[in-house]
Amino acid sequence: MTGLRYVYAVCRPFGTPLQAQLTGIGGAPPALLHHHGLVAVVSTVPAADFSEDALKAHLEDLDWLAATARAHQGVVDALTTVTTPLPLRLATVFRDDSAVRAMIEAREGHFRGLLDRLHGRVEWGVKVYLEPEPAEPAPAPAAKPVSGRDYLRHRRESGRAQEDRWQRAERFARSLHQRLAEHAEEFRWHHPQNSQLSGAPGRNVLNAAYLVPRAHSEEFVELVDRTKDEEAGIRVELTGPWAAYSFSGEGTEENVGEGR
Repeated sequence: MTGLRYVYAVCRPFGTPLQAQLTGIGGAPPALLHHHGLVAVVSTVPAADFSEDALKAHLEDLDWLAATARAHQGVVDALTTVTTPLPLRLATVFRDDSAVRAMIEAREGHFRGLLDRLHGRVEWGVKVYLEPEPAEPAPAPAAKPVSGRDYLRHRRESGRAQEDRWQRAERFARSLHQRLAEHAEEFRWHHPQNSQLSGAPGRNVLNAAYLVPRAHSEEFVELVDRTKDEEAGIRVELTGPWAAYSFSGEGTEENVGEGR
C-alpha cells in the first residue's frame, strides 16, 4: 500500500471552484469525492506517514504535527470561503475512495443534520488575557534593613493587589461573554490556554468560540472591537471567521451553550 485517502472535510456540492493553487498535505491538491449528495474533500497521502504505526511516531514530532495541521487548516479555510464545510479530525485517513464512500453512507444522517444546522454560519474565537504586570523598579537602598514584619506586609499587599486584578479580569470576561452570547446562536467554552505553551503573554481568562450567522459577522466583530479598550491591563483577541470546528461534533467536547 503506497497511498491513503486523507479526508479534510465533508460538505454539500458547491459550484464555485477552489483556488487553482490550493495544496493540502504534502503539497497534494485536494479533490472532491461526490457520494449520496455529499462531498468529501480528499487528497492522497503516503501510507509511510499516515499508517497507524507511523502516526503514533509522528505524534511525538511537533514540527510534523504543526506542518500537517497548517496544511489541513489551509484546505478547510479555502472551503469556508465557498461553502459550509464540516472539518474532520486531523489525520482522518481511509484505505481508498470506496472506504471514504462507506464512511459517508454510515454517517450520512449525522452529516446532513450538522450541515443543515451550520449552513451560512461561521465560528469566531474570542480570548481575554490579563496582561502581565509592569516590572517594578528596583528598590532604592534602604537606610536600615527591612524587618520581617515589613516584608510580610508587603507580600500580603502584593497578593491582594494581584487577586483584585484577577477578579476584575474575571468580571470583565463574564460581562463580555454575556454580550457576545446575545449576538451568537451558540457558544462553546474552551479550557484557558497555558501561556507557556501558546506563547501568548498574560494569563488567559476567557477562551470561547461563538457560532454566528455569516450575515451578522460584521456586527459581531464591531461589538468585540468596541470592548478592546474598556479595561486597562486587559487584552481582547478575536480570531476568525473559521469553519465551525467547535460546533461540528468532530472536535473538542467542552462546555456548550445557546446564545440568543
